[in-house]
Amino acid sequence: MKYDFDRIIERRGTGCIKYDFQKERRGRDDLLPLWVADMDFALPKELLSDIGKRVEHGIFGYTDPKDSYFDSVIGWFEKHFGWKGNKEWITVTPGVVVAISIAIRALTKENDGVLIQQPVYYPFSEAIISNNRRLVNNPLVYENGKYHIDFEDFEEKIVKENVKLFILCSPHNPVGRVWTKEELKRMGDICLKHKVIVVADEIHCDFTYEGFRHIMFPSISSEFENNVVLCTAPSKTFNIAGLHVSNIFIPNPEIRKAFQQEFAAVGLSQPNIMGLTACQSVYEKGEEWYGQLKEYLAGNLSYVREYLEKELKDIKLVEPEGTYLIWLDCSGLGLTQKQLESFVEDKARLWVDFGSIFGRKCGQFIRINIACRKATLRQAMEQLKAAYDTLGKF
Repeated sequence: MKYDFDRIIERRGTGCIKYDFQKERRGRDDLLPLWVADMDFALPKELLSDIGKRVEHGIFGYTDPKDSYFDSVIGWFEKHFGWKGNKEWITVTPGVVVAISIAIRALTKENDGVLIQQPVYYPFSEAIISNNRRLVNNPLVYENGKYHIDFEDFEEKIVKENVKLFILCSPHNPVGRVWTKEELKRMGDICLKHKVIVVADEIHCDFTYEGFRHIMFPSISSEFENNVVLCTAPSKTFNIAGLHVSNIFIPNPEIRKAFQQEFAAVGLSQPNIMGLTACQSVYEKGEEWYGQLKEYLAGNLSYVREYLEKELKDIKLVEPEGTYLIWLDCSGLGLTQKQLESFVEDKARLWVDFGSIFGRKCGQFIRINIACRKATLRQAMEQLKAAYDTLGKF
């Protein structure tokens, strides 16, 4: 490979939450962190050059995106997913989570129902509850090691709970599903039928594995395009989450106006100057690095899969179709939720996201981030195996 994803880069001492806040968050500092969804890979020099030029300029005043910025964003999604957006549709926000909260506030009223599909990225439920909306859950069904949608429950919940907004996670975090066109169409048709606006979080869209293809929700039909708040960002793909830039596509002018009015009411105006610079740069110049990153991640996934099958047969990989986050079913260990958490932290000394934060009935699952050096994954698996070998003494 042209790019060295095995290079050791010390992140400690940089203020990153993954490594530097273990004491504050877990009360200890001896855990190997595999939790938060950012990567341990640095961007190459060619993708940092534009940021460097901006720094050298030395003035960091209020900045807005120009046409070249919008062209880079629109061009990325047209090239990779065959869907062409429009400059006027885009609102630049500091992040997808911010945009979801803005959409909830703009498009629903207090006590309105907002639908999610747990187990799902936990800030969804936090955004719903903190804004005094009712969380309505259409739980994904776990059968034979794979998750699928209960469409009857999906529609029933929308009707009975007077749902006004559906937050779609596509690809799905944490279970790794890449929804098929048929699945997306069925959900979208139900939402249109009952006048439910779709907020599509597609932040992980650039990560799919061989044999799977991400389909952007608005690309399915003009009706879907007119009923969506599409949340995108370069942050996962190019590891620039700390630069706080996301691109929210809202084709429907009425929905867009409501969103932008609520966004303005929060007091946010010009976006982060470094985020704008980085976003345009990576979308214009990052193709080769991104392609090799996907290869490396596929290798990491293969390593974990093979290790579990050989050494840790009681821990099952829920085979991911997308994202660099893997969902592990630990029910075969025969531990209670509390025992599992102690096993992972106290015995294996790993910092992971436990399933319970993603929804009910997920206490036997853990989420692990594989966007790290293979040596880090190897260490994690070996620590897990050493803890596994002591289970009889647990």
